[in-house]
Amino acid sequence: MPRIKFSDVRFPNPDAPSAFDIEARLKRHLINFRKKRGKLEGGNHISDRDRLNIRRKVVAYKDAVSRRSGMDHLADKDRQKLEVFRHGVELISVETEHRADEIASAIHSEMPWMAAATEMIWQDMRASVRRGDLAPLLRPLLLVGPPGIGKTYWARTLARHLTVPTAVVEATSEPASFSVTGSQRGWGSAGPGKPLETIMATGVANPVIVVDEV
Repeated sequence: MPRIKFSDVRFPNPDAPSAFDIEARLKRHLINFRKKRGKLEGGNHISDRDRLNIRRKVVAYKDAVSRRSGMDHLADKDRQKLEVFRHGVELISVETEHRADEIASAIHSEMPWMAAATEMIWQDMRASVRRGDLAPLLRPLLLVGPPGIGKTYWARTLARHLTVPTAVVEATSEPASFSVTGSQRGWGSAGPGKPLETIMATGVANPVIVVDEV
């Protein structure tokens, strides 16, 4: 399955030196530099002023690296959550039109009364294959019908045959907009929405998103 870059940030090198290592390196460099110039007095001693200047340089360097990463505004726990995207995420593909036919046929066999919906996703999958998309590009679909005919089950069946995860947003029991987009920092329950949570938990970039009871 293809993997794609998902998060537009630069992840830190796990082998990068720590602030302590950088400070020690700068101290050694200063000592060696003064030795070559013949300006080192008192053995390998460096002054408190030198130490302060070195620490300022270390902090400035670490701050610059953090700004370039695109994550400097995030708390440590949020940066850790993004680690799941270090190597990208998977896209589950429909490789051929024949595979699209098999998926649509299997769904239709289970739920023939949902033929109109199945027809739409079937045509979308075939068109996506012909365009050479990395993964099936399915248009948003609104299912309208009386309770109990299997609208949500049909969506879950689609995800099962596509072998992708499902994220369900219960529009009647939770604030649907926050559940989809997430809530901003400053809210007591700030965090990602269910689509992003699902991608983070599964490592799959194209889950089926179901907003139930619109």
